[in-house]
Amino acid sequence: MRRGSVFHLVDASPWPILGANVGLMLVLGLVRWFHGGGLMVVEMGLWLCVGCVFFWWRDVVRESSFLGFHTSAVRRGLRIGMVLFILSEVFFFLGFFWAFFHSSLVSTADVGSTWPPYGLEIMDPMAVPLLNTVVLLGSGVFVTYSHYSLVMGDYSGSVLGLFFTLCLGVFFTMLQLMEYLDASFSIADSVYGSVFFMATGFHGFHVLVGSAFLFVCLFRLVLGEFSSSHHVGYECAIWYWHFVDVVWIFLYLSIYWWGSVYAT
Repeated sequence: MRRGSVFHLVDASPWPILGANVGLMLVLGLVRWFHGGGLMVVEMGLWLCVGCVFFWWRDVVRESSFLGFHTSAVRRGLRIGMVLFILSEVFFFLGFFWAFFHSSLVSTADVGSTWPPYGLEIMDPMAVPLLNTVVLLGSGVFVTYSHYSLVMGDYSGSVLGLFFTLCLGVFFTMLQLMEYLDASFSIADSVYGSVFFMATGFHGFHVLVGSAFLFVCLFRLVLGEFSSSHHVGYECAIWYWHFVDVVWIFLYLSIYWWGSVYAT
């Protein structure tokens, strides 16, 4: 960081170019796997990706917590970057909702001119999906309480709230896995099965990513790396988690509940 400057000029780092090449390796490995190849390249790419992300974020944490490079201007830039990232995720899920409503509002003969497609036994929205909704919304309440406690200087309350948030996130993932195992249809069963498993599956992946994000924040919170006025990393994790909550509400209302109304 230049003397007298409020912006942090990042030192030369190997992680951007390494991350780009690891991403390319992962994509090529997936293409090879789709055409009958083995999973060795994919597994290697995943491990290298995890390692690259770990060491990259380690450097960012050092710059923030120990070197003091994250000034107010830098923190504002990080927040803007996170908002733009979440906005891109909104459009990512918008594609799945578009596919769902495009197929359900104007059902074609290919799916029996009815929705859900003829022969599919859809899930009861008042069973596990409703429980999942309560669990995920409850985790949002706990993470909000954790953030409020941190701002108020109550570090023990913040740790406790974040711990319960992670417990509910893990519980949600287990319920989602149980739902997949008990489903009477698969991703190959018409457009309904494809959209259902793609949308809820990617949402489940985002829950896993958000849980990892919050776990890192819990670890840093226990180590005392967050203060009541300086915790941008935790704020970004909370925003991401609330985004996951909102996406699930739309998934529940459209794919689970509205789909069941159509079925009746």
